[in-house]
Amino acid sequence: MTADLTGKKIAFLLDNSGVEQVELTTPWNALRDAGAETTLVAPEQGTVQAFENDVEKADTFEADLAVSAAAVEDFDALVLPGGTTNADALRLDAGAVALVKAFAEAGKPVAAICHGPWALVEADVLGGKTLTSYPSLQTDVRNAGGTWVDEQAFTCPANGWTLVTSRNPDDLDAFVLAAAAAFA
Repeated sequence: MTADLTGKKIAFLLDNSGVEQVELTTPWNALRDAGAETTLVAPEQGTVQAFENDVEKADTFEADLAVSAAAVEDFDALVLPGGTTNADALRLDAGAVALVKAFAEAGKPVAAICHGPWALVEADVLGGKTLTSYPSLQTDVRNAGGTWVDEQAFTCPANGWTLVTSRNPDDLDAFVLAAAAAFA
C-alpha cells in the first residue's frame, strides 16, 4: 500500500453479534500497517464475534468503544465491514445508523464492503451516489436513490463526501487500496 495514513483515526463499525472476519481484519490490518489508528466501535463495548462465510464461528475481538460514546469529530473516516449478520443488525440499531449518517453529513469518507452498505441505505445518505456492494443489495441501493455498479471497488466523491465500496471478500485488495487512497 502506498498511502501514508499516519495520524489518521479510523472507526470500524461492527455489531457485537457477528462480522465477517476477513472483511474486518484485512482492511483493519492494512490501514494500521499504513500508520492509521483504528478503533472498533460496536453497539456495546466488549466482545464481537467474527464469522467465516456468515455461519462458521471464527475469532473474537474487543470493541474499543460503544456507539453511544463514539463522536464523529474524533475520527477521520469510517469503515463498514460486511457479513450479512453484521450489516443486518447494524441497520436495525438506531445509534449505529445515526453514526453512519453523521459521518456522511460531516463530509468524512466512508468505506463499505459486501453487505456493509445496508447501514448507508438505512441512514438515507445514498441519494446521488454511485456504489457497488454484494449483488443482492442492488434493489436496496436503487430504492435509496443510489446507482449500483458491478465493480471490484468504486469510489464516489459526489454530494460532499467520499464513499468507497466493494462487492465481496474476493475484492479486498482493491477495496483496501481504494479506501486507503480516500482516507489519505
